[in-house]
Amino acid sequence: YLNDLDRLAMPDYVPSEQDVLHSRVKTTGIIETQFSFKDLNFRMFDVGGQRSERKKWIHCFEGVTCIIFCAALSAYDMVLVEDKEVNRMHESLQLFNSICNHKCFAATSIVLFLNKKDLFQEKITKVHLNICFPEYNGLNTFEDAGNYIKKQFLDLNIRKADKEIYSHLTCATDTQNVKFVFDAVTDIIIKENLKDCGLF
Repeated sequence: YLNDLDRLAMPDYVPSEQDVLHSRVKTTGIIETQFSFKDLNFRMFDVGGQRSERKKWIHCFEGVTCIIFCAALSAYDMVLVEDKEVNRMHESLQLFNSICNHKCFAATSIVLFLNKKDLFQEKITKVHLNICFPEYNGLNTFEDAGNYIKKQFLDLNIRKADKEIYSHLTCATDTQNVKFVFDAVTDIIIKENLKDCGLF
């Protein structure tokens, strides 16, 4: 935002779509957002990512149609705010494992968003992935390192035979990427609802 201070300080300033996308509000507790897309009504719940927030929500979501789990690809060399000894990527993997394999979500579709791919693509050229995964000896490229991280998440699914995890590398500030991914998520939700009704 520093490069845009003059524009932001204008008396008639109206935030652009990109301004809104780049703004961030820390999630605490459970935030519900209702919206319609493709003639479907959605109730989306954003839950706090920090440890202290998790115990508040996991039991609240039995019976949900779909879980979208977001993890920052670019966090592989970062630590938690609340525990400087814990790597953020390892923490995301641990949380994903607990949600993916939780009995409450045995029949729930799960979509994995590995977000901040733009920051990851820039960072991976400077910071090797083995800082997070010492066993990684592949190429330190966006594609190879990104696929390795994705595999770490998908391999946690203990119900592979009957529970598919849908995964996407995303950039939340890229509206075209988000639209494409959200179209795919909507199709998954429709398909799962048709299955539940015996129509698919």
